[in-house]
Amino acid sequence: MSVAAPEPPPLPALTRAECAFVDSWLEVVDLLGRINPARSTHTYGALRAAQALVGRATALRDALTSMHERGESEVHAHTLARALRVLDGERRAGRVTVPQDRGMGPT
Repeated sequence: MSVAAPEPPPLPALTRAECAFVDSWLEVVDLLGRINPARSTHTYGALRAAQALVGRATALRDALTSMHERGESEVHAHTLARALRVLDGERRAGRVTVPQDRGMGPT
């Protein structure tokens, strides 16, 4: 008998523009994680991610422009952080960082 995975908490209520902001930001972070020279293994995959980054950065800019034009002048960081946590943003953003040196010495 298999046990079902626990259901994730619900996303907080967001405007359509806030959803686009969060989704685009996560896509940019995912691409940066693939490009990260401390974590990538092949130049071709990093190149493809770098090429895609331009389009995702444009989508991120467009989401913020939409928020601004609609009068959404404040970023509700607490609410958006909750949404990022539900969408696994902490793990995904962690791939952008430089991993700890595990005593491997100079290369």
